Amino acid sequence: MAGSAATPAGSQTLSRGIRMLEILAAADRNLSIDELAGAMGVHRSVAYRLLRTLEDHGLVTRDASGRLALGTGLAALASGVARDLQQLALPELNDVANELGMTCLLAVLVDTDEAVTLVSASPRQTVAVVSYRPGHRHPITRGGPGKAILLGLPESAWPPEMPDELRREIADSRARGFARSHDEVVPSLRSIAVPLTLPGQPPAAIAVIHVSFPRPEAEIADRLKLAAESVARAYGT
Repeated sequence: MAGSAATPAGSQTLSRGIRMLEILAAADRNLSIDELAGAMGVHRSVAYRLLRTLEDHGLVTRDASGRLALGTGLAALASGVARDLQQLALPELNDVANELGMTCLLAVLVDTDEAVTLVSASPRQTVAVVSYRPGHRHPITRGGPGKAILLGLPESAWPPEMPDELRREIADSRARGFARSHDEVVPSLRSIAVPLTLPGQPPAAIAVIHVSFPRPEAEIADRLKLAAESVARAYGT
């Protein structure tokens, strides 16, 4: 009986801890504990107990003002996810980032309706660098990477609540050959993305993000398509 009673509580604690990491990953800034507790819908004391455990494992860290962010311990966990795909994609992402002067990333579909950044690369020399951490996730109905993933999915696999306006946008993006977004995931950031389809891997996208585009969108998209083709060849397709 005691074991049975403990199971739901343990499951709830684990679920809350995972939800806390998801909220921090999706945030565009470091959060206070009160903001985090509010986003989770729990009392501050509950959030604090969860944080202490996550901090002990290096999954959450605090900045100088005490605000919260994802910790470096997550990098060790993320490095084991789709390791082969990360190793194949990273050289291409680095080439694109340095050539275009913009952060380049690979995002994959998770839980049927969200895009999560698997790996990213920042340019070595540029005036402004946009940081986009692995683990960042958002609905596939928003942002360049998410919309590019939609381009690679049959309509039957799209989220059922997709508005007609977005369906028309995806049709236009398919005709154009790439997806784009502005201010949809992180304020002030623009994105261009193309789909990446690999056997045995979830639907994915390669994207660049920046505050502005130094080259025409079609030219940037063509470079991303070359990167996607290179990753596909390296993967053996």
